[in-house]
Amino acid sequence: MSRPFWHADIHADRRPFLLGRNRVKAALQGWFAAQDFFAVECGAVQVSPGNETHLHGFPVLWRPNSGPEQTLYLHTSPEFAAKKLLAAGETRIVDFARVWRNGEQGPLHAPEFTMVEWYRAHDDWTAVIADTLALARAAQDAGGNLWLEWRGRRCDAHAEPEMLTCAQAFAIHAGIDLAACLDSRDALAAEVARIGLAVRADDTWSDLFSRVIVTIEPKLGDGRLTFLTHYPTQEAALARPFPDDPRWAERFEAYACGVELANGFGELTDAQEQRRRFEADMDEKQRLYGRRYPIDADFIAALAHMPPASGVALGFDRLALLALGGTHISQVIWTPFPG
Repeated sequence: MSRPFWHADIHADRRPFLLGRNRVKAALQGWFAAQDFFAVECGAVQVSPGNETHLHGFPVLWRPNSGPEQTLYLHTSPEFAAKKLLAAGETRIVDFARVWRNGEQGPLHAPEFTMVEWYRAHDDWTAVIADTLALARAAQDAGGNLWLEWRGRRCDAHAEPEMLTCAQAFAIHAGIDLAACLDSRDALAAEVARIGLAVRADDTWSDLFSRVIVTIEPKLGDGRLTFLTHYPTQEAALARPFPDDPRWAERFEAYACGVELANGFGELTDAQEQRRRFEADMDEKQRLYGRRYPIDADFIAALAHMPPASGVALGFDRLALLALGGTHISQVIWTPFPG
């Protein structure tokens, strides 16, 4: 059995990474302050933990002074609360939020971690792509290395990033014409089988897309950051479609050394469409996992008043880990999860 983190010799090994984490955090906070972002602190306990199919929340039992007990949840992201602040009139906000995702644990996953989430009202999604690049560079500099590093792979955040659409990534790294398969589950299944990946009878289009994308992700971010953009709309539940081609949505992910660092959107503000997408995702969660989470009606109501905006969720611990050249996410978490 491994010794706990509080043993003095274990802590001594981890302490340089923890102090490095603080340097990286201070650098990012300084960058946001210089860009006139307001730091906010969204409440962790929410009506819904989030409505993504494959994310699982931690339930919280709320005992009000009167009335029956209620099940609430620790959030998987501060997104719902942050967007309510946008509806209230805030225009540039950032939260270094503690978030919880049940069942996620490994070298790059922790059930409790820090997510840097920020929003720009009235700014295009390309603005938050530029933000993400600037933050990766600030983290690399604060880490004291000349690169971001993971398992022997290196990525220089100061290099010109690779901009790659999902369609381009599928063509280059999987040999699949994604655009030709957008409207057909069977067409995508045939392509997935052709390149030697498993296809099950009950696989949805989304299942098949995910099966391919997980083979592509490790190939991204070598030598320089990769921004994977223009996701199929069915894979971007919180993003707005491009007006000139609604098959694709304003969603991007940022990668370094094959590691996903950030997920960003031009935000969907159509309340009716957002509810429809959430209900579809919860139907799929029920099918796959036998559970569903409530839809936050107050969030849907706020969405109707939210201005056009773009936002990003960035895994702070992962970015710090790569900036410091660590090997396990627990090295950069002051008190690791007890499980």
